[in-house]
Amino acid sequence: MLLLYIFVLVPIVFITIGSLLSAPKYKGPVSDHFDGKVFKNLNGVKAKGFKDVFKMLTRGPQRGLWLEVTEVSSAPNPPDKVTTGIHITFVNHSTFLIQMNGLNILTDPVWSKRVSPFQWAGPKRMRPPGLRMEQLPPIDVILLSHNHYDHLDLPTVKRLVKEHQPQIITPLGVGQFIEKQTGCDAVDLDWWQAFDYAGGLRVSAVPAQHFSGRGLLDRDATLWCGYVLETAHEKVYFAGDSGYGPFFKDIGERFPDIDLALIPIGAYLPIWFMSPIHTTPAEGVKIHLDVKAKQSVASHFGTFPLAYEGMKQAQDELEEALEEMKVPHDDFWILKEGEGRLLV
Repeated sequence: MLLLYIFVLVPIVFITIGSLLSAPKYKGPVSDHFDGKVFKNLNGVKAKGFKDVFKMLTRGPQRGLWLEVTEVSSAPNPPDKVTTGIHITFVNHSTFLIQMNGLNILTDPVWSKRVSPFQWAGPKRMRPPGLRMEQLPPIDVILLSHNHYDHLDLPTVKRLVKEHQPQIITPLGVGQFIEKQTGCDAVDLDWWQAFDYAGGLRVSAVPAQHFSGRGLLDRDATLWCGYVLETAHEKVYFAGDSGYGPFFKDIGERFPDIDLALIPIGAYLPIWFMSPIHTTPAEGVKIHLDVKAKQSVASHFGTFPLAYEGMKQAQDELEEALEEMKVPHDDFWILKEGEGRLLV
């Protein structure tokens, strides 16, 4: 009888928790990437389902080596403001501090120890953030590419809202989650829509190839995207989280003369499972070429063990891909945590 109770109770608890974790669903007009209920990628590519997840977990390759780093060199404080050029600081994973035109912008800020609904389980941070939150200058804008836990870290966002009162910009549907959780207004954007922020900054949402969801009942119920940031003299592309697709060339054509591109290179093995949603390092180089970026920086690697490649594998393979495609290494930076560089 006890086994019967357990057999019945466990699925109920699992479904209940999954339901509670689910984010609000977007409601809006049908489009070429929204059918009225869920969002889809432009080329019809879908993220793998639970059956393939089980296959990967039980028959996947052995994970490459990851060794936890508990301390990194203390990074200097970034400047309070930058009025000439673009100053980029790599925190780690997909978190960057972009400073230009007197504005301070954070991408997908994550300072938590785990990217999970729970801080006692889930993917663990293997390298500390390159900056402490106390080192941040006043933050004007936060860009959120989608609602996965390694990109929308709610404890971090709540603290930033409390301390900085930033403008938060999100893809369709994510704004209502932010507003519900933080009380802070957010601007929702569809692909190719733009928002003009005070200080001469235009933020445009652009397509990405991914999926969304925080629980069991909100799969693809909100949008995912990248962003292009434009001022009178600078242009920055933040790709967010994405698999490789033809839309990158469209982005390069619609936004010529990109000065700086932040491009993901990690969480790509096994390729049969990850390719719909993440790019390989070689595909990262293709994105650099597709968008015709003058300078690119690697993101989404070496922090959280989200796939089966080793901790340094993405960086090594990026260097090899640059050689093979005859792209100068100086055109595609791999920054250390906390490292900042000025692009003039």
